[in-house]
Amino acid sequence: MYAFEIERPSTIADAVKALQSDGAQALGGGQTLIPTLKARLAAPETLVSLSAIGEMQGICLSDQGALCIGAATTHARVAAEAGAHFPGLAHLASHIGDPAVRNRGTIGGSLANNDPAACYPAAALGTGAVIITNTRQIAADDYFQGMFTTALDEGEVITEVRFPIPQKSHYMKFVQPASRFALVGVFVAQYADGVRVAVTGASEEGVFRWSAAEAALSADFSAKALDALSVDADGMIGDLHGSPAYRAHLVKVMTGRAVTAAA
Repeated sequence: MYAFEIERPSTIADAVKALQSDGAQALGGGQTLIPTLKARLAAPETLVSLSAIGEMQGICLSDQGALCIGAATTHARVAAEAGAHFPGLAHLASHIGDPAVRNRGTIGGSLANNDPAACYPAAALGTGAVIITNTRQIAADDYFQGMFTTALDEGEVITEVRFPIPQKSHYMKFVQPASRFALVGVFVAQYADGVRVAVTGASEEGVFRWSAAEAALSADFSAKALDALSVDADGMIGDLHGSPAYRAHLVKVMTGRAVTAAA
């Protein structure tokens, strides 16, 4: 590690002001940023912690029936409190990392980092969630723009995430055992007007929607609806944990298991 300043504002306005300073970087739960600092892959002069901002914490229902989660809410709290309204999301949160990660990591930090194998991006894209920042609202379909890349501008802060609650949903993850990240993870959500399927961990472009599966499942919400489908291995991640072809195969398998669990 190296010397840096840390600020802990108590309001969103103060956090945004602090982030305008040269060399400032937002700190959510720190589950990605702190290891990055230890490896000296980043060297911000000031860390602006968002953990003390009360208006960025908590879970509630909006007047429109969406589940609203403050960006500084931990994975553990989502796992404990979201289940009454959105069990599929609570299940996802309960399987992120280990207890230490779940009690420190935040939903806003995960979405801002947009790791290609993170779980929350699949939930956000799979439900058509809305990412709320200090300046605007961004639809999930517009938010994710590639590996570690989002629509956030410099100094923009995620303050809340709003999830339309599906009729049925489930997240199925094939776990990479050392990291607990998803080798492949699939979030399936059924709504009155159709089904959304989002995949994480598989593609070099990051989280994506599997449109062919969405069409098939909208007509027949059952695993057998996927029988005639296949996933192209082109553009899939290949590493020591799995080849592109293996990940492409897992996408279909995990989707089928998610549908079966949801149904």
